[in-house]
Amino acid sequence: MNQTFKIPLCLSPQPEGGYTITSALIPELISEGDTLSEALENMNDALQAVVELYEDLNCPLPPELLLASENGPIEFETLLSVP
Repeated sequence: MNQTFKIPLCLSPQPEGGYTITSALIPELISEGDTLSEALENMNDALQAVVELYEDLNCPLPPELLLASENGPIEFETLLSVP
């Protein structure tokens, strides 16, 4: 079953180039990429791994992450790069 999460992320540009993404709510959630788009795409894989880790450890995810209903509108912020 697919789950939808609303996760606060911190996007940090790296001096050598690229970006690192972390979340204060889930310290184990870390991703990176050479571009903003790649880093955000990699975040999906990282989130899947963290969800599986929490399940394996029998730990609940922070309740702030779960959306109450997927049938209603979902408000979120996103980043877009426009040339």
